[in-house]
Amino acid sequence: MKRLFYILTCCSLPLMAQAQEVYTLKSCLENGLQNNYSLRITQNTEQISKNNATLGNAGYLPTLGLSAGYKGTIDNTESKLRETGEISKENGVFDQALSVGANLNWTLFDGFNITTNYKRLKELERQGATNTRIAIEDFVAGMAAEYYNFVQQKIRLKNFRYATSLSKERLRIVEERYHIGNFSRLDYQQAKVDFNSDSAKYMKQQELLNTSRIRLNELMANPEVDKRIRIKDSLIQVNTQLTFDELWNATLATNAVLLKAEQNTRLAQLDYKSIQSRNYPYLKLNTGYGYTLNKYDISANSRRSNLGFNGGLTLGFTIFDGNRRRERKNADIAIKNSRLQQEELELTLRADISNLWQAYRNNLEMLKLERQNLVAAKENYEIAMERYLLGNLSGIEMREAQKSLFDAEERILSAEYDTKLCEISLLQISGNVLSYMQ
Repeated sequence: MKRLFYILTCCSLPLMAQAQEVYTLKSCLENGLQNNYSLRITQNTEQISKNNATLGNAGYLPTLGLSAGYKGTIDNTESKLRETGEISKENGVFDQALSVGANLNWTLFDGFNITTNYKRLKELERQGATNTRIAIEDFVAGMAAEYYNFVQQKIRLKNFRYATSLSKERLRIVEERYHIGNFSRLDYQQAKVDFNSDSAKYMKQQELLNTSRIRLNELMANPEVDKRIRIKDSLIQVNTQLTFDELWNATLATNAVLLKAEQNTRLAQLDYKSIQSRNYPYLKLNTGYGYTLNKYDISANSRRSNLGFNGGLTLGFTIFDGNRRRERKNADIAIKNSRLQQEELELTLRADISNLWQAYRNNLEMLKLERQNLVAAKENYEIAMERYLLGNLSGIEMREAQKSLFDAEERILSAEYDTKLCEISLLQISGNVLSYMQ
């Protein structure tokens, strides 16, 4: 038994001995924000939206092209003079044409569609930044939750270690008194069963701690996901200063998901304007400068070349295209739907923050109560141990006192972690989760 307990105790030593760095929540977030693959992909997507928001992509700028061509024809020709009626025939007449030129095309006016398109690209650029912000806030919330889960698992491992040490001490007492006849073999076997049970729970808890550690490394994008890490925090500190009104006002002002819904509404309005622009005429400029060379096999002129400038304006108006009315109606419905989605989202956020606030307040009250229970459970255990040593308490009753102490520690730990999760979610909804970076 002593050897088993020694092995169990030593299993946790590599977690400290092999640690290379002491992490805080801020340092974990900094590493993750710099290296996390999902965030880097989101940031690259945002860069694409920035690259697209240009005057050229919107259609403001002209297009300039350079072209060159060659054409040759071989024909059999027959000609008849009108005056004399004389007919002449030529076979294998070889004519050639060569052209080189630069052409510029520019849409000067397109019913405000170009302006609308540019506004749409800029709005998509802003939405790309919003998507990145949403991804960052989700990451910070997830990292904070996992960080404090790691703290929770470490504390729970410590509690299991303490419970195992209590069971070991009880087993030692029972074993000594069993050999001198003060305890029965049933007491000895029961103490051994309890010690083995606590030892198994301790080993299982080490597995859960390792799982959380690997998850932290994964979020930080550490190539060595099984890297041993050490964290600075040994307690879960909860923020008890949150107020509902401040959280809700901040949600309406800065919530990233709500901001994205507003951007979707503006995009729907711009789509409607783009369709409306087809009710206006369009004006296009076409210019060019080039050189052409023609060679004639039987013409009066053997060759002719031209070098010069050409230009023109095209004014047009689409009278009917068969789709404009339908598209305008659908675009109007899309605007209404985006507004409805925005209102629905605001209602959902109100419900979420209300539920989280209620859970947050309840957990704070439970935390106060469980801290009082822990004091009582410790006193109860100490009294039970004194009676047990005097032989006035059975092993089952002693085990129950030990279990009550452990359950009290477990409940207070769960209450602290649940309160912290509510705090993280409330800050995320209100757009303040990045305060963990400070």
